[in-house]
Amino acid sequence: MEPNLANSGNRENVTAHRGDERIGALFQPDTLLPAQYFDTLRRKTQLEPEKQLLLAVLEDAIISFQGNLFSQRSKNQRLFDEAEQWITTPGGDWMFSFDNVCESLGFNPEYVRGGLMLWKEQHRQDQSPGGAWDEKRLAS
Repeated sequence: MEPNLANSGNRENVTAHRGDERIGALFQPDTLLPAQYFDTLRRKTQLEPEKQLLLAVLEDAIISFQGNLFSQRSKNQRLFDEAEQWITTPGGDWMFSFDNVCESLGFNPEYVRGGLMLWKEQHRQDQSPGGAWDEKRLAS
């Protein structure tokens, strides 16, 4: 039985397309919601009560920061501002400063801070006039 050449070309195109998608996926940033990350962290380690408290403080700040970035309500804007101020204030002698909380949990505070600031800028650009958000909206 002779193979159907027209169909074999289509299979090659589909296979090549799937291969390109897989390769492209390697270079895409991982998207992980804070709740997913913190749930995973809680499952992997049994934290002492003090570390559970520190993790809850960090989680609450990140949720307030990310969840209220574009809020129009003054209460939510205040939550965002307070979280941003806490995150962006370097150092600190206070036990619950961002740097101390991150270091106590084994995170590099500058890395976490930088990631959150990058996230904020990317989302602000997506929402700005002429930004990626407008282009996506116009394309649909």
